[in-house]
Amino acid sequence: MIKKTTLNNGIRVITERIPYANSVSIGIWVANGSRHERRESNGVAHFIEHLLFKGTERRSSLDIAREIDSVGGVLNAFTSREYVCYYAKVLDKFLPRAVDLLTDIFLHSVFDDEEIEKERRVVLQEINMMEDTPDDLIHDLFHQHFWKGHPLGMSILGDAESVTGLSRDAIIAYKDKMYRADDIIVTAAGNVNHDKLTVLLEEFLNGVEPGHGRSESVPPVYERRIELVEKDLEQIHVCLGLKGVQQSHPQRYDAFIMNAILGGSMSSRLFQEVREKSGLAYSVYSYIASHADAGSLVVYAGASPENAKELLEIMLREIGRFKREPVPMEQLEGAREQLKGNLLLSLESSDNRMSRLAKNEIYFGTPLPLSEIMEGFDRVTSESIQELAQEILDNSALTLVMLGRVGSPTFTDSDINV
Repeated sequence: MIKKTTLNNGIRVITERIPYANSVSIGIWVANGSRHERRESNGVAHFIEHLLFKGTERRSSLDIAREIDSVGGVLNAFTSREYVCYYAKVLDKFLPRAVDLLTDIFLHSVFDDEEIEKERRVVLQEINMMEDTPDDLIHDLFHQHFWKGHPLGMSILGDAESVTGLSRDAIIAYKDKMYRADDIIVTAAGNVNHDKLTVLLEEFLNGVEPGHGRSESVPPVYERRIELVEKDLEQIHVCLGLKGVQQSHPQRYDAFIMNAILGGSMSSRLFQEVREKSGLAYSVYSYIASHADAGSLVVYAGASPENAKELLEIMLREIGRFKREPVPMEQLEGAREQLKGNLLLSLESSDNRMSRLAKNEIYFGTPLPLSEIMEGFDRVTSESIQELAQEILDNSALTLVMLGRVGSPTFTDSDINV
């Protein structure tokens, strides 16, 4: 059963009890991410995520690590474009300790000068690591170009210049402004008592200031861009993307099924055509990136330079098929059952249930019943997929990024159409 309570300061608490579970996953979510930063302080949300593990008024960084290890638990965090999450997973009997630990790092981190400088070097190495990992770098470059001129295009990590320029005062000012109660959601799933957790959180989180931290975001404008990035690599890495769907798009289930058919599994069209039939690439896939007000459909593969042109032609052809011809019923039913099965299997994890509670609250303001999602998949038809494809697969909103020894292109702009 899912329960929701709003604390006195406006923080929302949402739980889902799984009585047969032995554990609880709990997360503190802040509905602000890299898209809510200024360009000159890009990377500050991610930097703060790191710094909150570096010591509080009551605990050193070693104390934090030892405490979660002593109960066999997990404590971690991540940053995205639209939210940050600090989470723990523990045996249910240790939930009060996990709440104490999570809320302590969330509210009482000291931002020690020496720790800031050490962690700054860590983050700079994380940026360098991405630069040295082309199949990660290509996605960062793609989003930079696809959302060029818009905050969604800023790197979650920031860059060396912006991270180096973040002062202690700027970091604390950002946290004080953005970590406000109306933007904070606590979700928990597992063997959890909602009322007892709410009492704990009312005590531990009563120091959070009410109100919103972020201003309203401006939706991005889609444009056509082709970028060839020279880098001495063995492969050419290709990211090709077009307009996708925002989280609340009425045809989002059509988009999910279209993506599954295109490149979401080993039986997908791209995997079969690019890898199994042609042997052009080891890694090839597609994904949907949906945000509050925009989205993208992205295809990725890496191939030898001599095969890059053929790879690109297959990508363009397979994407364009959705506009030109209805999806055969057999493929539609296979993708539908694949996504339903994936969802049901994911619900066996309390981590996934905890995340699902938070994302539904961030994007929809309410839990989405499982039956509603299943009905959404069931409503999808070959005709509705083709209708959506004709809407979103727009060549004027196409972005292509190629990374590697690209040299002189063997194609013209007019060749890059779906």
